[in-house]
Amino acid sequence: VDLFRMNCELLATCTALGYLEGDTYHKEADCLESVKDLIRYLRHEDDSRDVRQQLGAGQIVQNDLLPIIIQHGQDKALFDACIRLMVNLTQPAMLCFGKVPDDPVFRHHFLQVTSHLQAYKEAFASEKVFGILSEILYNLLQLDWEQRQEEDNLLIERILLLVRNVLHVPADPCEEKKVDDDASIHDRLLWAIHMSGFDDLVKFLASAQSEQQWSMHVLEIISLMFRDQTPEALVSAGQARSAEEKQRDSQELEALRQKEHAAKRSRTFQRGTRHSRFGGSYVIQGLKSIGDKDVIYHRNIHDFKNYTHDVGKAVRRVPKKNRQAQECKDKRRSALNVRLFLREFCVDFLENCYNRLMYLVKESLIREQTQQHDETYYLWALSFFMAFNRGNGFRADLVSETMSIRAFHFIERNITNYYEMILTDRKEATSWSRRMHLALKAYQELLLTVNEMDRSQDESIRHSSNVIKSNIFYLMEYREIFLTLLRKFDETKQPHSYLKDLVESTHLFLRMLERFCKGRRNLIVQKKKVKRRRSRGDKKPSAAETSPEALAETWKIVEEELKTAGFQLSESLMESIVPFDATSETPLEEQRTEAMVRVQDSLLARLGPEALGLLRAAREVWPEGDVFGSADVEPEEELELLKQILHATLPKPVVEDEDDVSEREFNFLDFIKKFASPNIMRPYLLLLRSYSKNTPHTNHCIARMLHRVAVDLKMDALLFQLSVFNLFNKILSDPAAAAYKELVTFAKYVLNHFFSLAAQNDKAYVELLFWKNVGAAREMTEGYMFVYHCGSQGKKPTWTEEEEEELRKLYEEHRHSEVPDIVETLLPLLSNSSRPRRQVVMQLVHMGLVDNAKELKKQKKGTQIVLWTEEQEQELEMLYEEYKDSDDVLGNILKKVTAKRSRARVVDKLLSMGLVSERRELYKRRSRSAKGKSAGKGMTEEEFLEGLTQGYPDDSVDRDDEDEGDDDLQQEGETRSKKYQTHYKNEIFLHYDLFFCFSITGLSGPMLWLQNCLNKTAEDRKKDGLSQAVPLVPLTEENEDAMDNKSFRKLLRKLGIRGPANEQEIFWRIPANITPSQLHSAAAEEEEKEKEEKEKEKEVVSGEQRVQALRALLLSRKRKHHTSEHTGMCGSFMFCTLSQMTAVNYSSVTILAEHISVFTEDDSTTAVDMDTNGDADSDREDISAPVKRRRKMVLIDEEDDED
Repeated sequence: VDLFRMNCELLATCTALGYLEGDTYHKEADCLESVKDLIRYLRHEDDSRDVRQQLGAGQIVQNDLLPIIIQHGQDKALFDACIRLMVNLTQPAMLCFGKVPDDPVFRHHFLQVTSHLQAYKEAFASEKVFGILSEILYNLLQLDWEQRQEEDNLLIERILLLVRNVLHVPADPCEEKKVDDDASIHDRLLWAIHMSGFDDLVKFLASAQSEQQWSMHVLEIISLMFRDQTPEALVSAGQARSAEEKQRDSQELEALRQKEHAAKRSRTFQRGTRHSRFGGSYVIQGLKSIGDKDVIYHRNIHDFKNYTHDVGKAVRRVPKKNRQAQECKDKRRSALNVRLFLREFCVDFLENCYNRLMYLVKESLIREQTQQHDETYYLWALSFFMAFNRGNGFRADLVSETMSIRAFHFIERNITNYYEMILTDRKEATSWSRRMHLALKAYQELLLTVNEMDRSQDESIRHSSNVIKSNIFYLMEYREIFLTLLRKFDETKQPHSYLKDLVESTHLFLRMLERFCKGRRNLIVQKKKVKRRRSRGDKKPSAAETSPEALAETWKIVEEELKTAGFQLSESLMESIVPFDATSETPLEEQRTEAMVRVQDSLLARLGPEALGLLRAAREVWPEGDVFGSADVEPEEELELLKQILHATLPKPVVEDEDDVSEREFNFLDFIKKFASPNIMRPYLLLLRSYSKNTPHTNHCIARMLHRVAVDLKMDALLFQLSVFNLFNKILSDPAAAAYKELVTFAKYVLNHFFSLAAQNDKAYVELLFWKNVGAAREMTEGYMFVYHCGSQGKKPTWTEEEEEELRKLYEEHRHSEVPDIVETLLPLLSNSSRPRRQVVMQLVHMGLVDNAKELKKQKKGTQIVLWTEEQEQELEMLYEEYKDSDDVLGNILKKVTAKRSRARVVDKLLSMGLVSERRELYKRRSRSAKGKSAGKGMTEEEFLEGLTQGYPDDSVDRDDEDEGDDDLQQEGETRSKKYQTHYKNEIFLHYDLFFCFSITGLSGPMLWLQNCLNKTAEDRKKDGLSQAVPLVPLTEENEDAMDNKSFRKLLRKLGIRGPANEQEIFWRIPANITPSQLHSAAAEEEEKEKEEKEKEKEVVSGEQRVQALRALLLSRKRKHHTSEHTGMCGSFMFCTLSQMTAVNYSSVTILAEHISVFTEDDSTTAVDMDTNGDADSDREDISAPVKRRRKMVLIDEEDDED
């Protein structure tokens, strides 16, 4: 079909529609059928879209369809058919062809369809067209859901699609060569939408609860309306320029003026002082031409410094795959009236529609009820309207829907997905890159909004900001996303604007993180480490092990072992064998296969009993099918089954990777060290090349990151690279360098450091040719032998033959000497005395002079003295006799003994000498307090808790501190750790007496729960060999109440259990640095004390002890505001029966009374007045009188304790 001539059938059909006479359209009788025929023709068009092109060339939309809907809109059937036809005709050319065609013929068809669409868009820019569309849509929306038919919903959707298609038509750059503030076709279309009131209908659809099914269409229309706009331009529309904008514009003008003035001055210097008709010819000495002779220069000598060999050469063509990614089209500023209308639209949309519409769209995206790539509209709306909200008097409530961790997670997931698609779908890499840029802009806007929330005057908003920051800084995915994006940046797929936004977002994130860390003593973050989970079958047997001869030999050994044992297995072996894991996510069928493989591996390892036990255990778990034998199988049959399993070819389990998640304390400087890499520096330096085109803020972000690496981390050697220095030279020689003071200062700093280093390192100039990692940078600055001395980077230190012979000779000379540490003796005698201890030890092992490095372990200072002389024993006996009646026998002896030894050594010696019969005799004794303090007078809470720790064992005497590594840093770390353990063990015995206090006040249940938690944690740490902070999660109401009790929390702190560190934690945690033995010790002491108390309950306590216990328990104080005359007995009390008190010894009750008196908050220390103002039931007897009758209640002020 000739596309320049309309097909006769199409021509006849179009003629049958009607004709336009002036401004009046006369429709034919067959108008409706003709429209339906055109729809049918479009349905059967070919790949070149011939029907669409012919209808566009005939201007069917401009001359027929639009006049029909304007003048004959009351004909519902005809109007509906015309809308259907126009929706088809205006659909984007990209949808018609699938993509931009590569074939020239189809590319021409694609451009023709696009030109027709642009003509349609110009025809739609009419108030009459959108007036009729708004009227019909308004009437349809007035109908209730009961009255609205299916045809009405279809018509609503088609009108929205038609408007969406028209707005989607791209502008023609050749036709619209207009300046800013001039109305384009898109502006005229927006103005027609505004004048017809269609924008109000869009806002109604976005906010109405009954119209939520159109949410995606509405968001598409809104995004296309603001396609050429920027939030900053709309915020400033109709407003006077701020002082900041005026200053920024003046700075830009001043920079341009300086650059122009410098260029003019350089041109003046290039001119000769006098006119010459001849340029002259010169020989450039030292610069060779093609041959061996020097270059002959035929130009003006003033241009000599710009001379290169490349002058006159053809520019080398860059391959397509290596070209930089193209930038998207620039934004243009619309007419003022359009910007004002759009500004008011944004304000109304944020106040009434934003939160609800974004929620509906997000739910649709999560439930995958939308079309492909619809999330890009959501990402655009999030970044655009949140940026507008920031600029237009920030209000956090207007964007509360998208200010959440869910929004961060959604965007981070999309960024990851887009990057993976860039790598896999290379043909569409450009499209995926644009979507990734859109997601990055949204992520950046979320960070900017959180940063704006920090400046709010509202305390609740600042608190919400801290909660959000705590979460994004805690999770590694959000914390290291910018590191990943910078490392994976590819300039051939991602444009320059993407890199600019990435650098600015990284700068903002680091600034927020640095400020967040400064306000906190410590920040706990999540750390993930990929851990390879290996099963027993991971080790693949060699071919020699699986050969028939090897299998026969293996089976012979296994068979003899089983027959010798009589097929009998020990109970311990059967209990240790577990054929399956009930907590694993692996299905039981797969675990059955794994069990079979484990049996085979046991046979290959010649572990016959283990293989037989595993077979029998698996038979009990999987009895169906007799896979592991029948229930009544005979031993001989089991033997045959094992033989079949040994010779069978079984699938080995696949090794899976799993994330090992842990928590650690965050260090900001360590995080910055991850940016000290050439892969991170290259994108920054690439962006720095366009420093003259960058905004001042972008240049500041670049300079700040380079400053962090070069100055804060002292890694300026990473920037010692020739291309970097060339860029610095360009900046320093720029005529407008005064406008880039920050960059100039930094460039001078780096260059000064390099030339200072070059004076010491003659290879520094050669190093300029290469990018350097951290190790190479350290070699360049600290010396090339640095890594060998430090043993870093896994490089083996070199030993010459002379050095090895010297070491062997020195070792032979001193090996039989009785020096405590032979390595320390050899180190200063070596010719190369700078070698560390570790290198010497490893070389001695390598040369075979010693068998193992453990033989040369550095001895601990406290254990160097092992033998006791007769004088030292006498001194120890004398000191014991002197201090045996003191409260701290061992402590005084350690202070006075001449030969300093560890506590364990002294205790062992005292036991061996028979001075003490058991270690308990060396425990600290409880010092009796003054009478006033024992009665609870003037005793502080700290004194009470300190008193409880006296007289109980100090476990440091039982600690064996012999082992110590030969590394100094390791020794220092162990010393710190042991100091903490000593402190902890001294404090865990606090609960020894407090346990009884808590049992009386109703906290015995939580104490048992705490004991079980300590035991369980200790067992887990022994089993796994790992130590992580374990939260104490109270699952019962009783335990939750105990966690709110101040006394119980005090006990937890004394046990070393720490409370929530910040907003990220809500539970108390057992720290990771408490060893299993310490946990068992704490739990065992609780259990021992509980048993003692139960035994003491059986004893009969005299009446005098009861009186003394009652007297101690009744010690309480009056409230500050009580009036004994009118209110009677003050305070609210907790009661316990006297029968519970009778089984308590005096010392424990006294401690309890002291405890109660300490935890009350009144300053008064007097006893409670028992006179209750004439109450007939009150006890008026003297409190010191013997109590022979049963007292029903003992008064204890509990509410003061809770306060």
